[in-house]
Amino acid sequence: MIKRKITEEIKTLAKEFPIVAIMGPRQSGKTTIAKHIFKKYKYVSLEDYDKRKIAMDDPRGFLKQYDKNVIIDEIQRVPELFSYLQTHIDEIKTNGSFVLTGSQNYLLMENITQSLAGRVGLATLFPLSLEELPTENKSNIYEVIFKGFYPRIFDQKIRPSSFYKTYLNTYLEKDIRLIKNISDYNLFLKFLKLLAGRSGQILNIQTIADDVGIANKTVESWLSILETSFIIYRLQPYHKNYNKRVVKSSKLFFYDVGLVCYLLGIKKPEELENYYQFGNLFENFIISDLMKYNYNYGELANFYFWKDGHNNEIDLLIESGNKIKVIEIKSAQTFREEFLKNMSKFSKLEKTKKVEQFLLYGGDENLQYKGTKIISWNSLKNLKKTKIFE
Repeated sequence: MIKRKITEEIKTLAKEFPIVAIMGPRQSGKTTIAKHIFKKYKYVSLEDYDKRKIAMDDPRGFLKQYDKNVIIDEIQRVPELFSYLQTHIDEIKTNGSFVLTGSQNYLLMENITQSLAGRVGLATLFPLSLEELPTENKSNIYEVIFKGFYPRIFDQKIRPSSFYKTYLNTYLEKDIRLIKNISDYNLFLKFLKLLAGRSGQILNIQTIADDVGIANKTVESWLSILETSFIIYRLQPYHKNYNKRVVKSSKLFFYDVGLVCYLLGIKKPEELENYYQFGNLFENFIISDLMKYNYNYGELANFYFWKDGHNNEIDLLIESGNKIKVIEIKSAQTFREEFLKNMSKFSKLEKTKKVEQFLLYGGDENLQYKGTKIISWNSLKNLKKTKIFE
């Protein structure tokens, strides 16, 4: 098993809460990590019809059999169980008694917030980060982006095209059917492919609706489905008023760039070398990797981008306490001073917080230039040393 960096965070949550819920996209390794951390716990999956029927017909009897130190997988399949679980944990008063996992995050979170608020420590397990990848898969940026980061690709030596084809079919057939009754899967897939082509761009609901041939409210509904199932996320703009008009629409990103490559019809890593949107894919890869670190180590930093009315833009702002890390992301392999100009403009505008400047780029060398840390993408293999989160 590939060692996951979120392990210590999950162990800490188990000491603080009676229930730990491990969220995350399908196939990110939630069940695997739960069994690895809690080796002595009983395990029950409610995908099993017999177990599910017992839990539905006799929830008290089910919790008597699985009373503590148990991993319950796919618990969202029996939503009635949550209210009984609330009463049960209030009686036993022992932290770390239950570990819950599930692949329909929307349904899982809905039941947690309704019945178990304040009793659950939440951990979000994404696909692998760059520092978690097996060593032999970290050297070539085009291969890294093409393959993506789902554990099974590396554990089972599965071709990315085979994995993502199966992944999408399972996602459309299982998750989408449970979350929302979408009858036209082909139209939804067209929507998903169109979003892949706009990864790293400002989100324009009207344009997407026109291009797919659906209503604006349908676009919003489908985006919400993709967000709750950890396929996409929206990076929000930094709204602080610097007496300049700022862009207020969010930017669209995918949690996994390998899935984006598959949706775009990219067949092999070499195609990325001259791909016209490689800069967007590289930006998506960098921001997602930083976001994984934020979750894996229990950081509380907020992520934004910034763009004013004159098209001055910063790819990423990481705000934590009285600091703002200003990060530009460039896929170019050679550093140029012009990459820093928008960061300098932003730093002059920000008067209340300490600003630190970083450039993450496609080259191999780490440099220091006029107060800016210039960091190779390869350094994300040991992200702590970059001091981005200090």
